[in-house]
Amino acid sequence: MAANKLIYAMLSHRGRVRRINEDACAASPSQGAFVICDGMGGAAGGEIASHLAAETFLAHLTPETSNGAQRVQTRLNAAVQAANQAVYRQARHSPQLAGMGTTLVGLLHAPISNGPSGQGGKRSAINHTNSRASDPPTLWLAHVGDSRCYLRRRGKLYQLTSDHSLVAEQVRAGQITPEQAAGSPMRNFITRAVGSFPTVEAEIQGFNPLPGDIYLLASDGLNRELNDEAIDSILAGMPESATQTSLNAACKALVSAANAHGGNDNVTVLLVALNPE
Repeated sequence: MAANKLIYAMLSHRGRVRRINEDACAASPSQGAFVICDGMGGAAGGEIASHLAAETFLAHLTPETSNGAQRVQTRLNAAVQAANQAVYRQARHSPQLAGMGTTLVGLLHAPISNGPSGQGGKRSAINHTNSRASDPPTLWLAHVGDSRCYLRRRGKLYQLTSDHSLVAEQVRAGQITPEQAAGSPMRNFITRAVGSFPTVEAEIQGFNPLPGDIYLLASDGLNRELNDEAIDSILAGMPESATQTSLNAACKALVSAANAHGGNDNVTVLLVALNPE
């Protein structure tokens, strides 16, 4: 499916408690690229970090003539590393910005050729719903930190990313329950961030998108206020074939629901739909 079959909408809000919005969202539809960053740092550091990372990430996803899976992964990782370097250098050169950083979650639609060069990438069972196991992935996901990507497919919601956070690691290790994690005073501690160190490890996955898929990128201001069931119920109200109007309405509904539930953090959402031809 070509990138021009994608439609998207995005919305960011500072919430009901924070004075400034340290989230950033951006898109390059011609490249099939979308990103959300959630900044951290004193003064204006978080806001600067998130916008700098988002802009740099997209700027380094220039089109390639070589479209093998390994090349796409390298290209995506290079964009994350460029964003990391941009934030890291800015923080080192500006004492007032010391310690700033940001999460990053990005999607790239990059159709690749079949054959041995088209294989590769971390994949899950979600890839194989009505697709051959040999089909190369054409939608790529990169993330650092605890901003998330969800997929809604055929009435079910899947969380595609695993949070890089202290409480998430404790849950995965069986040390605490998800309910305990939600109320933990340590839940703000992330274990990976863009810009904190000279390099960063990005988690990169490849997927086989299907017509009708809805992908949701979100900062943690959404899932801190709404559980997966609440998020799913809002997305369930969209028509089977998403439109620009329905995507805009869903973004507004998600942000409004998060704010109605407390709005204790900035909240940013970006919806990408793959419509049937």
